Amino acid sequence: MTVFDPLKLRDQLSPGQLAQMACILEVSARKPGNVHPGRSFRDTHFIDFLLSASVIAPAMDQARSNGLGRTILEAVRATRKVVATNTNLGMILLFAPLAAVPPGQDLRGGVVQILGSTTVNDARQVYQAIREAQPGGLGEASEQDIAKEPTVNLLEAMRLAANRDLVAAQYANGYAEVFDLALPALRAGMNDLPLESAIVFCYLHVLANRQDTLIARKQGKVEAAEASRRAAKVLESGWPNASEGCTALAGFDDWLRAEGHARNPGTTADLVAACLFVALGDGTIPLPRPMDPFRGPPDHFPSDRD
Repeated sequence: MTVFDPLKLRDQLSPGQLAQMACILEVSARKPGNVHPGRSFRDTHFIDFLLSASVIAPAMDQARSNGLGRTILEAVRATRKVVATNTNLGMILLFAPLAAVPPGQDLRGGVVQILGSTTVNDARQVYQAIREAQPGGLGEASEQDIAKEPTVNLLEAMRLAANRDLVAAQYANGYAEVFDLALPALRAGMNDLPLESAIVFCYLHVLANRQDTLIARKQGKVEAAEASRRAAKVLESGWPNASEGCTALAGFDDWLRAEGHARNPGTTADLVAACLFVALGDGTIPLPRPMDPFRGPPDHFPSDRD
């Protein structure tokens, strides 16, 4: 059983290092429907996520002094210097408040305090970051639309978007899905699974319980609900310990990737990355890495193929 020490690694590793490692672990796990070492998208490769991870640390390391808006904008601009597509906007949005919490302070309570102190200027800089990242499926909003200049602080802007975006919802609800849904699932998975399988278990658990808002924006709520239903079915089928579950995972992966990866659960992956940031910092994921395998057995996953 893992022993959790909230100060153990947060006092030894910088926020930027935690963010980089969380990105690397997230994209290295063979999660259905996402980019990983064996699968790419037409416009995005595994290497793009590694390059993105490599450049965000300086911005995250200055989050405590620079504030959320500047941190997010600088991290997005650093990313766009090395990749031509949006690889990590949601992760950056979720990492920045975590990175801004002072050392020695409770991470969850600290995030709430950080978010409660945001300004209109933070919102302006984040809106600019979102426009520069060019994420897909944004559409238009009746209030505080991203194409216009905001007139409310960042927290209020995120509250207005919370019903259509799970990343924004974390700002509004104090990271409830990260701390109350994803982190317990990761810890449960790590009791008897390799780390990769525990990350995939966490991902499936989150997706089964929360509709992915990237899918909803791009494909509609019916498709988002179907993705959640299928994720739940994979878990109910006994993945990774039953052959039926492994077959179900492969079928789910194929369904998500059909039609040009139109059903990519990208928001779910962002929540998992934020969970990994927390888990690395509190000792859920022990460092230095123990001498055990990262990857789960090959027959637990779909065949690696581009």
